[in-house]
Amino acid sequence: MATSTAKPAALDPQRSGAEGTALTASDRGELLRYMLLMRSTEERALSLYRQGKIPGSFYDGRGQEAVSVGSAFALAPQDRTCILHRDLGAHLLRGVAPGLVLAQMMGRAGGPTGGRDGNMHFGVAELGNVGMVSMLPDMMLVACGLALSFQMRSEPRVAMTWFGDGSTANGQWHEAMNLAGVRRLPIVFVLENNQFAYSTPNEREFAVDPVERAAVYGFPGVRVDGNDVEAVFEAANAACDRARAGGGPTLIEAVTMRMHGHGAHDDMNYVPPEMIEEWSKKDPIDAYSARAEREGVDVQALKAEIKELIDRETDWALDQPMPDPATATERVFATEDPKLGDGKAPWSRWANQTDREP
Repeated sequence: MATSTAKPAALDPQRSGAEGTALTASDRGELLRYMLLMRSTEERALSLYRQGKIPGSFYDGRGQEAVSVGSAFALAPQDRTCILHRDLGAHLLRGVAPGLVLAQMMGRAGGPTGGRDGNMHFGVAELGNVGMVSMLPDMMLVACGLALSFQMRSEPRVAMTWFGDGSTANGQWHEAMNLAGVRRLPIVFVLENNQFAYSTPNEREFAVDPVERAAVYGFPGVRVDGNDVEAVFEAANAACDRARAGGGPTLIEAVTMRMHGHGAHDDMNYVPPEMIEEWSKKDPIDAYSARAEREGVDVQALKAEIKELIDRETDWALDQPMPDPATATERVFATEDPKLGDGKAPWSRWANQTDREP
């Protein structure tokens, strides 16, 4: 196997982000749309779970919507993602329909895995999203593989993946950080510091904050307010531009709070009530709704539109059949190389760029 010392190909200035990175009023409306869509989809899923329609447990990212939406908003169509279970906003932003998500959670044949995997374990390859596994943070290493392939082909593309603060105590985290630093891979690591690894608080997880450890692996780490969608976006945009230009990886620590339990089975009795009260006042959607209204976005109309969409998507998902047991052995083994397609990229910078070669 050839070792890659190739530098990324020259960037098209329209795609590089060197100019014109400012968000428009329309962009801000899209950021709010996807945060609302994430929360509405998860609220509907939780309702279905309580009705007994979703087997197993249920995990959501309430309070963390700004992290996945803000970071994924910076991605170009031909960038690739490894999305985890609290990052539904990235799936939706890249083009996954809410109905597909709900069908997946209910184990229906119409879901991305056809009812063959856990309710949170899915990806849509056609949109460039690699299916997740729950052994966190193993997907960091998968993302490193994607980034390595871009580097070897001299393609100015980025891999992005997400993980929680608890992941930083696992060996795979260190392996991925080390590999990315040594090879200067075009990758963006998004650490969602939501204060608890299940019930373990930050002070019992690590002695040195992970963002400071990035320098040890040879690349920058930055900390942002994870409840400020534009702050997350700006950090991700700078990191993506740096990666495409050959500057290597970046770790972004987005400081936020998990406002629901680790899963629906978790009553959060280990979280101090005053902490919940404090972070409730920092709700990312409430804060950004006020800003979007000042920018001229009709927030109430947007909420009504999303409710209608979720109702339609729920009806579609409920109409999907359960998988045929006779097909249980299908798709167990790969019979061809997976083909990852391009994702949607709603940021105005990428308008009319979806057909461009990397």
